[in-house]
Amino acid sequence: MEFLVLISAAFGAGVLNTIAGGGTFLTFPALVFTGMPPVMANATSTVAVFPGYLGGALGFRQELGGFDRRRLLRLAGITLAGGLVGSGLLLVSSNEAFAVVVPFLLLGATMAFLFGDLVRSWAAARARDVTADGALGLFAVALYGGYFNGGLGIILLALFSLWGMADLDRMNALKSGLSFLLSAISVAVFAVAGLVAWPQAAIMMLAATAGGYAGAPLARALPKPVVRGVIATVGFGMSAIFFWRLIAAG
Repeated sequence: MEFLVLISAAFGAGVLNTIAGGGTFLTFPALVFTGMPPVMANATSTVAVFPGYLGGALGFRQELGGFDRRRLLRLAGITLAGGLVGSGLLLVSSNEAFAVVVPFLLLGATMAFLFGDLVRSWAAARARDVTADGALGLFAVALYGGYFNGGLGIILLALFSLWGMADLDRMNALKSGLSFLLSAISVAVFAVAGLVAWPQAAIMMLAATAGGYAGAPLARALPKPVVRGVIATVGFGMSAIFFWRLIAAG
């Protein structure tokens, strides 16, 4: 029964990530539902959705090749550093402390997704070049992604808009590439630390990959408002459940 829940959640996450993002809203709660401690559930969820980032990066390899190599390496280095620090913070977080933070992270990620277009428009109106401030912003976003990657793609796109980027294909390419690097360093840290439940992670990786493939025709067919509504409903619903769990535990 537990594996059926995990397979269904991972398949749904693959579909959501292909369409618009938000797969973490399914994989993380499903793992907690099966009784896994929150910190381990977060680490295992990161591993479960990892293949999708690789597929996205490979799909945008032409656009990634159009970036200045030196700039791309600089951004990659900042992302890896931030992801390493964020993953390290998760390692030293107790399950009790992480359980307190999770509802707020889920709610924040849902709000970022729901109002992502407005956030990107606001950021674009205040665009600036990639300076030291830009590097600091990327490090902060990567740190968040290493700790809890819900809504990471939306936050990265908003950051790129703040930098002055306007080509959505190039923005998505950079988002996919940096997300893959961030997830790779997180997966490595979590694996070495023994935080990953590998049987669950392996079956969820397969299901998420299948869901990602199945999500492609849905992405073409479903109206954007419907997709946003579904993901917002899932995100707010999961946030409410974890707030209730927090209140009940207290």
